[in-house]
Amino acid sequence: MCFTLNCSDHHPINCIVPPYMLRVLALRGDARTAEMAKTLLKQTEKLRDERAELNRAGLPPAELLSGNYASRAVSPAEDICCSDRRIHDGEHKAALPGKLIRSEGDPATGIADADTAYDAAGQVFSMYAEEYGRNSLDGEGMPLIATVHHRRDYNNAFWNGDQMAYGTGDGKIFQTFLELSVIGHEMSHGVIQFSGGLIYENQSGALNESIADVFGSLALQRALAQEAHEADWLVGKGILGPGIKGVALRSMKAPGTAYADDLLGQDPQPWHMDGFVSTSDDNGGVHINSGIPNHAFYLFCNYLGGKAWEVPGRIWYRALQTLNNPMASFSDWADQTMDAAIELTGRGSIESVMLRRAWKLVGIAI
Repeated sequence: MCFTLNCSDHHPINCIVPPYMLRVLALRGDARTAEMAKTLLKQTEKLRDERAELNRAGLPPAELLSGNYASRAVSPAEDICCSDRRIHDGEHKAALPGKLIRSEGDPATGIADADTAYDAAGQVFSMYAEEYGRNSLDGEGMPLIATVHHRRDYNNAFWNGDQMAYGTGDGKIFQTFLELSVIGHEMSHGVIQFSGGLIYENQSGALNESIADVFGSLALQRALAQEAHEADWLVGKGILGPGIKGVALRSMKAPGTAYADDLLGQDPQPWHMDGFVSTSDDNGGVHINSGIPNHAFYLFCNYLGGKAWEVPGRIWYRALQTLNNPMASFSDWADQTMDAAIELTGRGSIESVMLRRAWKLVGIAI
């Protein structure tokens, strides 16, 4: 995700490439790269300001800030019919959504990016429907609108409150954004938005980022039929350019190790509260400090073993639906996941014991 949150901007543009990475590029890159990064920063800030004019689902800001709202309805899985995917070609222009090129049930277009976006949206929809009983991002069957080929050589992907948009990358720093963990991450920002939201700054913003990473990773693991110990726990694997020294944007298994490159710098994510970064950049470190709850989830899943999208994913999803606190801290979220674990698996269960251990190992006591 991207930029600063003002008092009326409860759902800013949620971008996969963090602003601190763009600022490093602006400082270290050649003239062309620096200009690209500065332009991206300006473009995303403009999108943020446009999005600030809209309120989620008609809820007044006062209700959002106070937590006096109800989560969107969640349908029983058997009542969920099918997804409603609508993939557009942005034709390398800024206007959204662009030209509709594939709707639900249509045959493949032969345009690789469009067909990848279509298939991936279906995989994410399927996970939420079949594993968590959720009917699309809003819980009420909203269309899954996505745009591929957004702008020319655009080095980002985002959820803007209504739809997903994916750049093609410039082939140098980024080579694609159509990777399932990225697509699942962006779509999950929609789920978070329609589940009461988490204010996009400081610890609540880092939780917003972390939960999107969690479900993006789970979508990928489910599609690959991987158990927790088989997964690489990388977010954005393969999206970096061929000359960049790194494997992904983030690592949930080992935060701080996803990349170390002369141009991009060093992955700044901590894995423990001792390394928590206090900063005014990145909306208070939302992309940076998300490494801490990310690592707690990774530890929890690997303690339990098996399929992470099942019991651990259900605990995280249940906690999100019952949180009712858009300004939650890491400690608040840890407590909420414990409540969900007890509700789903019982007090004193192995799941609750391992969850407590996972949070303790990242420096959060519950």
